[in-house]
Order: sequence, then structure tokens, then C-alpha cells
Amino acid sequence: MRPRFGITAGLLLLVLVGTLFVYKSAGAVRQLDYARAHGSVALKADVVSADSDALPLRVAAGSLNYLAAIWPALVFGILISAAVRTYAPVAGLFPGGPVRRQVVAAASGAPLMLCSCCAAPLFSTMYGRSRRLAPSLALLLAAPALNPAALALTFLLFPPVVAWGRLWMSLAAVLLGTALVARVVSGEHPGPQPVSPDDGAGGASPIAMFAKASVHVAVRSVPVILIGIIAAMLFADRFQLQPDASVSLRLWSIAVTAAVAIPIALPTFFEIPLALTLLDAGAPAGAAAALLFAGPAVNAASLMTVGQMAGWQAVWAVGAIVWLIAFLGGLAML
Repeated sequence: MRPRFGITAGLLLLVLVGTLFVYKSAGAVRQLDYARAHGSVALKADVVSADSDALPLRVAAGSLNYLAAIWPALVFGILISAAVRTYAPVAGLFPGGPVRRQVVAAASGAPLMLCSCCAAPLFSTMYGRSRRLAPSLALLLAAPALNPAALALTFLLFPPVVAWGRLWMSLAAVLLGTALVARVVSGEHPGPQPVSPDDGAGGASPIAMFAKASVHVAVRSVPVILIGIIAAMLFADRFQLQPDASVSLRLWSIAVTAAVAIPIALPTFFEIPLALTLLDAGAPAGAAAALLFAGPAVNAASLMTVGQMAGWQAVWAVGAIVWLIAFLGGLAML
């Protein structure tokens, strides 16, 4: 890599990641202040009213409201993915042994504080460049599941058993569950391989290469994410996370909550009021913890992105491991 090219690449990545961190941190601080004062989180008002008897209108309104909440973070996810695709050398992605790769991926994803949809483009680029499924999945899950602001709010608003349950389930999924998925599906699915960067060969400017990569990432990932969001809204419309307080089979309550939480699309922090509603409705603490973990960790859109890159066997494996960890973690609280 030419020195000038490398300096431009490093500065661009630094600006993107730094701006994203400042943007997400500012929102997190506001939420923490609001939670201390009101005992809950402040949710954005709906841009489009979803009060309709027609299913297509409800799904469309829900999808638009979701996009209105996440679009800035999604743009950041696309731009950071494009920067990695353009500049990062393959050998530099997830170096070291398996344990180190998992830890590096988790430590890289958590500070981004992205929802699952917004982290999906990063998974596509990381897996496409490195061909390492386990750390790519770890990065995908770490961004929402190990979001430090969401974890801080959980410890602030929920009983300790629920907060610690969410944390341990998230760590298990990111560090161990993704490695198990990679072993099950072999981790070397011959999916589409992005073109390697040419390090500025041929006189192309770093900015021009980055712009081209941004378009490529957006065209490749956004349609899949949109389809996944619509599918998630359809699912959420049919299956509401409001269990009857009179339900005595707590085991069943945890299993169903974990299963329903996996496909639904939740913007950052939206799992918190849902989990509080579950507890108020009489659901067991294990069900609330299962939702707090599984709800943000994955959704239909991010799972479809995994399928696009790594094959549909990986989709089922990721969904199964997230459900199993959520169910066993919730079960441990009974």
C-alpha cells in the first residue's frame, strides 16, 4: 500500500468510526439520563401512524418508522463496510488463533453500538474479505448484543438477575455460539467473494475507490435488509410479545418469547420497554432476559444477510444457537 494511500485510508476509517461513536454515545448518555429520571427509556415518536385495520398499511407504517429510527446508523454501517472493503488487507482481518479472533471481533463490534440491521453490512464485508465465519458472526452479534449503553440501561432498570442474565447470554453467543455455528456449517461456504482492493493501483484515488465501494455495499445489502425488515414487521404484527399474566407454564413462556424475539426488528434500546412490559404483565424474569438478549442480537434482516453470504444452513444454525442460549439462560432464572 502506497504511503499516501494508507494515510488517507486510515484517516477515513478513523473519522467514520469516531463520528459513529460520538453519535451513538451522545444518544446513550441522553437515554441514561432519562432512565435515571423516569425509570424507562425515551422512544422516538412514530413518523407514520400504524393505527389501521389493513395489514399492508400496518406493515408499511412499521417498516417506515423503523427505518426512520435506524437510518443514520445504517448509513454509518454501510460507509464503514465500504472502507474495510476498499482498504483493509485480507491478512489484517481477524489475525491470530481462534480465541483471539473471537475476542478481537467482540471488542471491535461492541463499541459500535449498532442495531442488528445496521451491523449486517459489516458482516457481509468482513466475511466476504476474510472468509472467517466465526469472527464475522461474532462482530455481527457483538454490535447489538454487547452494546455498552444498552447493558448499562439494563443494569439500571432491571433486577440484577435479569441484567446479569442478559450479559452472560450475550457473551456466550458472541464468543462461543458463533464459533459453534462456524464449526457446524464448516465456515467455508463458497459464497460471493468481493474483489480485493488494489491499494490504489492504476492511479485511482482512495476517495473514488471508497465511493465505488459504498455504492456496491449499499446495492448489495440494503435490498436484503429492507426485505428482512418487512418480514420482521409481518411477524411482529402476528405475534405480539404480551403473554397472559395468568400463564403458569413459565418454561413455555420463556421458549415462546425467545422464539418470537429472534426475527423481530428492534431499533437500539427498544428491547428495554418491551421487556419491562413483559415483567409488568406477569412474565417470568427469564422471559424478560431472553427478550433483552435475543431481541437485539439478530433479526430477520440480519439473518437474511447471513444467508446471502454464508448459506441458509448458517441462518438456521445462528437462529437455533441464539434461541437455545436465550431459552437456557431464561430457564436458569426459574
